Amino acid sequence: MLPILKLFAEGAPNVAACVPSLQTQFDISDDEAAELIPSGRTTVLQSRAHWARTYLAKAGLLSSPRRNQHVITDLGRQVLASTPSKIDNEMLAGFEGFADWIERSRRGNDVEPALTGIPATSSIVDVTPIDERQTPEDAMSAAASLLDAALRDELLAVLQQLSPQRFERLILDLLIAMGYGGGDIANGLMTKPTGDGGIDGIIHEDALGLDAVYVQAKRYAQDNKVSRPDVQRFIGSLTGEGATKGVFVTTSDFSKDAHDYLTRVQHRVVLINGQRLARLMIQHGVGVRVRQTYRIQSIDEDYFADVAG
Repeated sequence: MLPILKLFAEGAPNVAACVPSLQTQFDISDDEAAELIPSGRTTVLQSRAHWARTYLAKAGLLSSPRRNQHVITDLGRQVLASTPSKIDNEMLAGFEGFADWIERSRRGNDVEPALTGIPATSSIVDVTPIDERQTPEDAMSAAASLLDAALRDELLAVLQQLSPQRFERLILDLLIAMGYGGGDIANGLMTKPTGDGGIDGIIHEDALGLDAVYVQAKRYAQDNKVSRPDVQRFIGSLTGEGATKGVFVTTSDFSKDAHDYLTRVQHRVVLINGQRLARLMIQHGVGVRVRQTYRIQSIDEDYFADVAG
């Protein structure tokens, strides 16, 4: 935040004009400067610069006389004149405007009675200023990653409790959700529980059934890796069926020898371990459901494109 404030004191008109100087000052490579936030809408560098500008403005150190133009205020110049070593959230909390903004953010669900005709209510949320090393998007991304990691572990624990037949059905459901078989469950077939010849399921690669993918599913404990002989038997089963494509899924993992073996065969076999399986289930909504959705909205630039500057 301090470098941003200094750049506006030197005459920078907006955040975009600050970014090249920030890249140089912090010795950020071009590749790092091109890194996108999870939404893919802007770069990490631009996002952090914009949030720094927002925090400074809420504290009254910057003002915005017009859209996409920001200038340093007298208060901002006073802060620079005190030659601070840094500007962080603890320092900004001493400014009334910033403190008020944080307090309002704690009451983000206020209902306006004049519009609804019902008494005003508010949901108090314990919101503290985002760590200066993070933007809100950073914090949400980190929290989402943590929640996903916990969910993956929970999913694997649940999968361990399924019967072999139910687990095999789940794998076919996942492949259907991923688009195999044209997304039609009728294009997935489970083999008989016994005498399956090393094949647990068959799914057509496309809606017309022009090619088939053979499936092997092993519900193993975490410390019981799928070994090379297991993969060899699966390859043998594919050969016996005249098949060339297969998916081998396990709740545990595959040994190095198992991976190495696949590099020496002509069959196209994909190995999916427990962590990847859980990620795919989350990504395609199999066995999970959305509990809460947070929307991050931004200005619609197209809508305001004809607004006079």
